[in-house]
Amino acid sequence: MSFYEEKSSSASKYSTPMETQNSTILLLDSHDEEAQDKNTTRNEKPKETYVGGESIKSIVYAGLDAIVTCFSLITSISAGHLSSIDVLVLGFANLVADGISMGFGDYVSTKTENDMAANERNLTFWEVNNHRGSQELELVRRYQALGMDLDDATTVVKVLSKYKDILVDEKMTNQKGILPADQAEKPWKNGLITLVAFLVFGSAPLLSFIILIPFTQNENIKFTGACVLSVVALALLGIAKAKIAGQNYTLSAATTILNGAVAAASAYLIGWGLRHVAGLHD
Repeated sequence: MSFYEEKSSSASKYSTPMETQNSTILLLDSHDEEAQDKNTTRNEKPKETYVGGESIKSIVYAGLDAIVTCFSLITSISAGHLSSIDVLVLGFANLVADGISMGFGDYVSTKTENDMAANERNLTFWEVNNHRGSQELELVRRYQALGMDLDDATTVVKVLSKYKDILVDEKMTNQKGILPADQAEKPWKNGLITLVAFLVFGSAPLLSFIILIPFTQNENIKFTGACVLSVVALALLGIAKAKIAGQNYTLSAATTILNGAVAAASAYLIGWGLRHVAGLHD
């Protein structure tokens, strides 16, 4: 005899059938509530992510790369004991050149990806038009491989076959792993956003040398200021990345700062090594 049957039989000796039924329902409800309490942590809603398209990706990627690249350049120059003017000239020249290169690279890669997706869609459209039966069969087998039974898979494909454009996009996504080209996405816009983001965020480490020139000639103070500004900029970008991806703010900021610190330390050691170990003196 189960737990609920035993409780019901004992209750029936002293209760009416209606009371027995109500007590059984109460027992089941209390059991469900206990199980729900135990699973509360597992059923918590994950953090929402911010969907901002390719523009957000370009800003975050370009910003992180710009800060790390520019700060690493400053540390290597500082290790060679060059002046603030040298830092600014080399820093801004490298910033503009890298920004243009990255912006053009983003433009070319986005345009190539869109052209490839558009060409693949035309090919898939031709295949659906000229070999519809075999294409639908392949999609049925794909759904079966994902866990559908034959009847459900056939029903889904039968419905999709009424809408040719949807069927083509579904075949591209599920069979070929290619997302249809986003017509609203402009390659030139992505390239321009990457360029601007690279120039803006990459200027953060150089601001210290610009701001402090009228107040001090101590290169160590200027370099310390560049370190502080770089850490602040990296932390802000790490927090922005966490906000977009729904991650932990502290962990994301710490990881971003660590990435910049490792890159900067490597650049500093190389600059110091070339000057003192390899004997490259003024």
